[in-house]
Formats: sequence, structure tokens, C-alpha cells
Amino acid sequence: MKKILLIIFAVCISTISYSQEESAFGDGEWFKFKMSYSGFLKAGNATLTVSDATLENKEVYHVVGKGWTTGMIKWFFKVEDRYESYFDKQTIMPYKFIRNIDEGGYTKDIEIDFDQENNKAYVNNKKHNRQSVIDTRPNIQDMVSTFYYLRNNMDTDTLKIGDEVRVDMFFDEENYGFKLKYLGEEILDTEFGDVETLKFRPYVMAGRVFKEEESLTLWVSKDKNKLPLRIKADLAVGSLRADLDAFKGLKHPFQIVVKR
Repeated sequence: MKKILLIIFAVCISTISYSQEESAFGDGEWFKFKMSYSGFLKAGNATLTVSDATLENKEVYHVVGKGWTTGMIKWFFKVEDRYESYFDKQTIMPYKFIRNIDEGGYTKDIEIDFDQENNKAYVNNKKHNRQSVIDTRPNIQDMVSTFYYLRNNMDTDTLKIGDEVRVDMFFDEENYGFKLKYLGEEILDTEFGDVETLKFRPYVMAGRVFKEEESLTLWVSKDKNKLPLRIKADLAVGSLRADLDAFKGLKHPFQIVVKR
């Protein structure tokens, strides 16, 4: 489940060329996702909330992502995750990132301050009382800001099937490269009705969790909001699916082909 939460927060959409014509989101936007295992067993929920904030005299967006297990799964594998990102309203470059998680007893408590001008990440590992300074790639993103950076800069008119995008992201204490491939358009049956979507393939590392490198499939709305509507993962054992269950505070109209 923690892999799905990471994908939701970090790589929900992709882009080939960048533009700053109109923001895809704003203060007050809120998403709720429901997760199910092997198509029938409820696994958990996740939320993403955007709010205006001020950080060191800078006007920023503050995004809080939460994830937690529910139902039967909670009794043998409890997850309580919290992710926070403070990023510039114009450039969507992050200034601060917080990761506080408890996944079946596996815990992390990390706070990262980014110096975008000098390409440095100041990492405070609170759990182990360890501080470090790590060189970052230019224009680095954290795992939450990546989602909003790409949403805000997507130019859907240039997308062609097979196009790929790579994003430089800093995760915990290292630079991380991520790749997505565009698969085309699809009408998706959702909780809200039939929706025109863009379909993507996030690449992951095959092994203990995922069956193969191309185990994930992602759908986002084709409208200006670029809503993450569904993520499906083929796991080493079974499958996991995350669906958008509720939302509010959208900046643009949500376009539905056939309403429920």
C-alpha cells in the first residue's frame, strides 16, 4: 500500500512540454481516494489538501497528504502516513518537505529544507537524530510537489502515444529519477460518471512488490484540472487499485461525459 500512496502523491500525471498559461489548482482543493485489494477488499484511504501559507516571508502553497489503512487490513497491517510540502506558488519549486510515517511498525520522521538556488537539500532525520547536507539536481522536486508541478505544466495538445517524461525528485536522502509514458486517451467509468481521461504508465522497479517494471497504470481527467482518477497496480501477490472517491475546491469545471 505504501507504494500506491507514494505514486498518488508524487507521480499522478506527466507532461512533455511546459507552459504557465493557467494554474490547474488553487487554495482549497481537496481529494479523497479509496483503495481496494484484488478488486473487492477495502484497503484504505488517502487525502490531498491544498492551502495558502507563508514560509519565511514567502507566499507558498502548503499541501498535506495523508494515507491510512481501514477495514480488515488495518488489523494486521496498520498504516498512518503524513506527507507535507511547501512550494512556491509561481514556480512550484519546493522549499520544505516533511515525511512522517508508520507502516506496520516501520517508521520515518524526516524534514527536508531545499536551497533551490544552490542545489542543496538540508535533511533532518528526526528518528535517528541525524542531519546532513546533500547536493541536488537543478529544479529538484519532492514527492508531493512533483504532482502539482506536472499538473500545472501539462500541455495536452503536444502529447503523443509513446511520449515519455523524466522528473528529478528528491526522496528521503537521495536524488531519484522517475519516468512516465503516455498511453493514449480512454473513457473511464468512475464514481462520478464516464470521464474522458489521459492514460499513463509510470515505471517502477520490479521485484518484491511489483510484478514487473510496467506494473502500474494511471488515469487522469482530460480537462484543465487533470484530476488523478485511478491507479491500478499488479503486485507480486494480487492487485491494488486507488480511485478518486470525493473532491472539492476545483479551479475548473469537472467535465463528465455521462453523469451517474
